[in-house]
Amino acid sequence: MTIDTMVALSGGVDSATTAWLLKNEGQSIAAMFMKNWEGDDQTSGCTAEEDAADARTVADLLGIPFYARNFATEYWENVFETFLDELKKGRTPNPDILCNREIKFKAFLDHAQALGAETIATGHYARRRVLDDGSVALLKGLDGNKDQSYFLYALDQTQLDKARFPLGEYTKEAVRKMAHEANLPVADKKDSTGICFIGERRFDAFIDDYLKAAPGPILTVDGQPIGEHSGLIHYTLGQRKGLAIGGLRDHPEAPWFVVYKDLKNNTLYAVQDSTHPTLMADRLRADQVHWISGQPPSLDQPLMAKIRYRQADQACRLTAVSEQGIEVLFEQPQRAVTPGQSIVFYEGERCLGGAIIDQSNAPKPKALQSQTGSGA
Repeated sequence: MTIDTMVALSGGVDSATTAWLLKNEGQSIAAMFMKNWEGDDQTSGCTAEEDAADARTVADLLGIPFYARNFATEYWENVFETFLDELKKGRTPNPDILCNREIKFKAFLDHAQALGAETIATGHYARRRVLDDGSVALLKGLDGNKDQSYFLYALDQTQLDKARFPLGEYTKEAVRKMAHEANLPVADKKDSTGICFIGERRFDAFIDDYLKAAPGPILTVDGQPIGEHSGLIHYTLGQRKGLAIGGLRDHPEAPWFVVYKDLKNNTLYAVQDSTHPTLMADRLRADQVHWISGQPPSLDQPLMAKIRYRQADQACRLTAVSEQGIEVLFEQPQRAVTPGQSIVFYEGERCLGGAIIDQSNAPKPKALQSQTGSGA
């Protein structure tokens, strides 16, 4: 059986509209639903079984073949174990990026090709372009509020060559409108959030099932005790919610922000200033570098980059490139440069690639500046 495109049908409106668009183009398409998590599937009232049922309903409505595959083993070994390892190191990983590289555009692609599919399509808001030399460029989606190229920077030329992103040319509003016009049963379904394929869970309670976290002190940058944390794995730089700090005699009733995680002493540091110097950095080092074209930009070439999804592009340049990683200098200091997160580079609308942040030049809290070898 020859299939032009296998659609990753998740049971949501984006992938359903993707299938509808391709079907209307006259392509021979099929759909595949991926289950990537075993055990408790509860995700804010919507289970994997319900998603699978919605996906099958859409496939039946469009009159296309429907397949279901279980990639739970691949997800556990290639995504979730790495996610847990990063948390144990005090870092803040982004599993969606690894999930795209290892599951959607690897395991899913392999199964789609085994079924005779030439290409695969997902509901990502991104675009691709074949260049004059035959290579494939990854571009931002036209909807700036939904652009998801950030999560796709780790794809290689082979994966991009086989990928299709029909929604990259549309806004989310237009996609919802098309879904209604097509009478798709998921037209008004809420967008999913949370960890890739795991869903919208109570994150702290979920992680506690897999990692043991010891409580410890929360200190000001000067070393004054102000509270107790529930385990460093539950916190990230710049975090405001969930600190449970209040009613302190010597401090005003103002929000507290995480500025440092001292792993050696199991201590969390916080301040009442969202742009405190301890939170700001204009340089970072990153490793696990991936360039979509296979070649890095030249040193001192003006670039734009994001250090988190939805951040506005920030002007920067590479100051060093080696087998060990890259060093980056920003024109303006960046807030909460977080180890484990990705820095993703752009030249105009083109995504060039990215890397995993290892450390920045943000200063340690005053209480730690005379010490060495601690922190994350």
